[in-house]
Amino acid sequence: MGMSTWLLLLATHPLEFRTLLQYYIYHYQKRDITAKHEHATSGWDRPSMRRCWELLDLTSRSYSSVIKEPEGDLARLVCLFYLVLRGLDTVEDDMTLPLSVKDPLLRNFHKHSLTPGFCFIGSGPDEKDRQLLLEYYVVIEELGSLPEAYRNAILSIAEKMGAGMADFCARAETEKGAAGLETIADYDLYCHYVAGLVGEGLSLLFSASGRESPDLGAQLELSNSMGLLLQKTNITRDFREDVDQRRYFWPREIWAGAQYGGAFESMEEMCTPPPGTVSLPGVRERAAWVQSAMVLDALRHATDSLDYLRMLKNQSVFNFCAIPVTMAMATLELCFMNPRMFATHIKIRKATAASLIMRSKNPREVSLIFREYARKIHAKALPSDPNFIRISVACGKIEQWCERYYPSFVLLNTGGAVAQSIDPTDARGRTYLADQKRDDLRAKQMRLAEIRAGIATNGARVPAGQERSGGVQELLLYAGGALLLVVGVLAAVIYFILQISD
Repeated sequence: MGMSTWLLLLATHPLEFRTLLQYYIYHYQKRDITAKHEHATSGWDRPSMRRCWELLDLTSRSYSSVIKEPEGDLARLVCLFYLVLRGLDTVEDDMTLPLSVKDPLLRNFHKHSLTPGFCFIGSGPDEKDRQLLLEYYVVIEELGSLPEAYRNAILSIAEKMGAGMADFCARAETEKGAAGLETIADYDLYCHYVAGLVGEGLSLLFSASGRESPDLGAQLELSNSMGLLLQKTNITRDFREDVDQRRYFWPREIWAGAQYGGAFESMEEMCTPPPGTVSLPGVRERAAWVQSAMVLDALRHATDSLDYLRMLKNQSVFNFCAIPVTMAMATLELCFMNPRMFATHIKIRKATAASLIMRSKNPREVSLIFREYARKIHAKALPSDPNFIRISVACGKIEQWCERYYPSFVLLNTGGAVAQSIDPTDARGRTYLADQKRDDLRAKQMRLAEIRAGIATNGARVPAGQERSGGVQELLLYAGGALLLVVGVLAAVIYFILQISD
């Protein structure tokens, strides 16, 4: 950001200026992979790996800094994993490639990734990530230097993803020659191939590196949900960009189904018409209902993602996984009931992204972020929306998850040592405090009864630790008796001395 941009932000959005300034001073990319002491794990001293890091910056504008943060060699593994899958995705997204070229390339991409010197020069001139395929041989060189366990994990996911992408590219095409998805089940399967498998592969890498439990690699359903939440968010947000390039990822069951408020003949009908033209009556409203159905479909993966995050124990791995999903929730809230999404590409503000990065440090705070945006989505939902009840239920499930694991009446005090306290203004907090007081009183009465019983049984020995556990009244009674005894003895001594002196 230039100085003029900072000054404009200070004048128009001072709170956002403060947030961004705090982020850049205290939180912006703490790890420097170019530092000499990082060369052993980052591989920056090798020309091939250095070029891989540069290709990462070139192809991943939003996740590049996040990928560089995991500790040790995990960042390098994730970087190579990302570049392999980005290469696959670039081939699949290239609408200039005929199916006769695209299909075998996708199905054999995992084999090409082991072929020294391989590169692909047939990408369309406007393909934004074509440079990666032109220099793919540097990725192959680095893959060859990885331990076998890591390399096999990466290539096994690439094989499954390539086959799945090829299957969808070969499916029946629409009358305009663009592949479409018919049902929500097709949509789930497609997102599994392009993103759910990414989640599974990352879990395998986390486990193989020893930074997470070996059981994490077996959590296929939760890993898949993490990937689906991110992919469905991107597909929902990128509606206009994809339609303009004749890529149709929204399932026909939603945009053409009356039960979701759709009943459109084509996805182009939902686009905002050019200035000066008037859209057909009811189009904007029905497009909003389809939009809410897409957001609803993404929200059903939210609680699984929270469950996955609770399993992580390494802080750098947690940050790597938590930051994208919190941004996904913010993006879904931005898209919900937002007609601008049908006209142009939208994204969350930089200050919002910076704030989410700074907050996404532990499962409790991430769950609060999810709840915050779920409440905003529910507040914008309209009763006239055919999806209103389902939206309410989806948001309620997020609320229920948060209350189950992090009850709102339990307050977290962070001043000095971290401690918990109970909110007395909450009905559940008052009930908890009353139950705790009753239990303490009952325990005290039981201890007193045991002490008295021990004294009454011919001086029977009271269990260790309980002879001093009586209440305040017993302590005062013993102290008063001892005082009276001392006073009596002193009085007797004084009287005896007086008698002798007489």
